[in-house]
Amino acid sequence: MPELQNNTSAQPAAPSAGGRAAAKFAAVGSPHFAILLAFMAVIVILSNIGAAKGVQFGPIITDGGFFLFPFAYILGDVISEVFGFKVARKAILTTFALSIFASLTYWVIIALPGFTDEYGAAKQSALEGALGPVPQIVLASLLAFLAGQLINSQIMVRLKARQGERRLWMRLMGSSGVGEFVDTLIFCTIAAPVIGITDFGMFANYVVVGFLYKTAVQYILVPVTTLVIGWIKRREPSYGV
Repeated sequence: MPELQNNTSAQPAAPSAGGRAAAKFAAVGSPHFAILLAFMAVIVILSNIGAAKGVQFGPIITDGGFFLFPFAYILGDVISEVFGFKVARKAILTTFALSIFASLTYWVIIALPGFTDEYGAAKQSALEGALGPVPQIVLASLLAFLAGQLINSQIMVRLKARQGERRLWMRLMGSSGVGEFVDTLIFCTIAAPVIGITDFGMFANYVVVGFLYKTAVQYILVPVTTLVIGWIKRREPSYGV
C-alpha cells in the first residue's frame, strides 16, 4: 500500500520538556518493516482459520489458533518500539484489510459451483464446515485485535516517551498484559458461539485460559523479543537520526 511508504525520515531525538531525549523511531524505508508486516498478516489470517475449531485439553478450553496468535502481538510490539505508533496503526489496519480480503475469498470459493459427484459433495461440505464460520471469527478478530493492538501500541510508545531506550522489558510486559486482556475479552465474547461454547462456565474458562496463555507466551519470550528489537535497531540506518 503506497501510504506505508510515506514515512521517509526518522523522528529526531529532540529534548523533551523534562530534559530527557524524546523517543526515537526508525523510518519505513528498509525491508524490516515489510517483513514484519507480512508475518503479522499471515499469522492473523491463519489464526482466524484455526479459531473456528474448538480445542479441549482436559478441563482447558481454547481454539485452534491459540498457538499462533500471541506472535502477532509480539510483532506488534516490535513494530511499535522500532517504528512508532503511526506506523504500527497502519500495520494493524493493513492486516485487518487483508483478513477481510481472505474472508471474502473463502466466501467466493464456497459459493462457486462444484462437482456434483460424491467426492465433490464431500469436498464442498468440508469447505463449508471449515471456512463457513470464519467471517464471524474475522469480525471477532477485527474488533478485538484493533482494540487490543492499538491499546498495546499506545502504551508501548507512551512509556518509551518517558523512559527512552531504558526498561524495554517493562514496556513489553505492561503493554502486553493490558492489550491481551482487552483482545481476549472482545474476541471470546463474539467467537464463543461459533466454536460451540454455550454456557458461562465454558466461556469463563475460554477467556481466562486464553488470556493467561497468550500473556504467558509473550512474557516468556520477552528476552527473545528484546534481542530482535535490538537487532533491528542496530541495522536501521534511520533509527534515531
